[in-house]
Amino acid sequence: MSEQKRTVAIHVPVLARVEGEGALDLRIEDGDITQLRLRIFEPPRFFEKFLEGRHYTEIPDLVARICGICPVAYQVTAAQALEKLFGVELDPWARAMRRVFYCGEWIQSHSLHIHLLAAPDFFGCSNAIELARIAPDEVRRGLRIQALGNELMDLFGARSVHPVGLRIGGFHGAPSPACIQAMREKLRAILPEAEALIRWAAAIPMPQNDQAFVSVATQHANDYAIETGDIGTSDGLCIEAAAFDAHFAEQHVPHSTALFSTYHQQPYLVGPLARLNLNHARLPERIQTLLAESGMALPSRNIFHSLLARAVEILLALHEALRLLDGYRVPDSPWVPVTPRAGVATSCTEAPRGLLWHRYQMDDEGRVVNARIVPPTSQNQGRIEEDLRLSLLNFGLDHPDDALRLRCEKVIRNYDPCISCATHFLRMNVDRR
Repeated sequence: MSEQKRTVAIHVPVLARVEGEGALDLRIEDGDITQLRLRIFEPPRFFEKFLEGRHYTEIPDLVARICGICPVAYQVTAAQALEKLFGVELDPWARAMRRVFYCGEWIQSHSLHIHLLAAPDFFGCSNAIELARIAPDEVRRGLRIQALGNELMDLFGARSVHPVGLRIGGFHGAPSPACIQAMREKLRAILPEAEALIRWAAAIPMPQNDQAFVSVATQHANDYAIETGDIGTSDGLCIEAAAFDAHFAEQHVPHSTALFSTYHQQPYLVGPLARLNLNHARLPERIQTLLAESGMALPSRNIFHSLLARAVEILLALHEALRLLDGYRVPDSPWVPVTPRAGVATSCTEAPRGLLWHRYQMDDEGRVVNARIVPPTSQNQGRIEEDLRLSLLNFGLDHPDDALRLRCEKVIRNYDPCISCATHFLRMNVDRR
């Protein structure tokens, strides 16, 4: 008698609570996963191509449009690449304020992800509205923190979405001391709430999901790396941004319009947990104490600890902004002159979702000959697929299809993928045989 085969297809037309559109194909045969593909099918956006021929002065405003959630990351990475090529030495004021500007983005993006995208999964809620019914004070606190991050971005960028304040050589303008003093008071006042957020995040029951993976993040000798640093890995690599291609590779796969990235032919992790794994010794003492009280051992191999890592980085960003705004002065000029020259420019920074790498070839008039941008989500895509496979096997493939789908969604959302940047919740096809 022939074995009876059962095929089940599950369709979730829109993947909720992630940026962009994607799908997952899952096939289970004889109790084993025979196919698992995270498909990104958004049309290519050709950002790199339409940067060609653009003058260097246009680049910060153009690349900010790649992402409405983390435009600062794209602006700062591009600016630093071109400034290095052009031999620009930023004023210390501009260097410090760039980091403050970036801190605002970490605060708003991390808080948005924790409270509106990821946390509902761990409370059995389908969205943030449901979460607000059972944890109203915590959600309101999260929205206050996010709003303050947006205010900090607006202070230096003239607006928080697609800001326009940054330029090659510094900033177009400088906030007044009165505005800075008002911001410092707000930052100081919200510190206890950010500490409470860490305690709340640490108390959320997380699945035990230990996995072996390589963490990749920028590292700095003195600071917790955000906007500056070399590329480091948990297996000991330390390279400058210009050496990225010697160790990391991108490739096309048939099921994705986003490129897959590998490190020495293997998937790897970028993002808040990778940063915390590599850089936790650079955290301020107060934050290290809170982290120790949380019970989270570092380096962590449980990818679900990413939520707590984001809460830790929110508090870090608040502390850094306060530190750098101490003794604020208005500079004689918020920017320095720039003289373009031909050559190749590279830079990397830490976007909220992880390592962001830019490369520009420029002509002697300061126009882009070609551009290449490697965003965090495309770097994490292979790791997400690997995580899905291991997580499902650990969870158990005999669970009902709805339970498998929800576990897959939780895993994917945990990475906070920005799918449009890499190229609405899950269209998932499950084929059981």
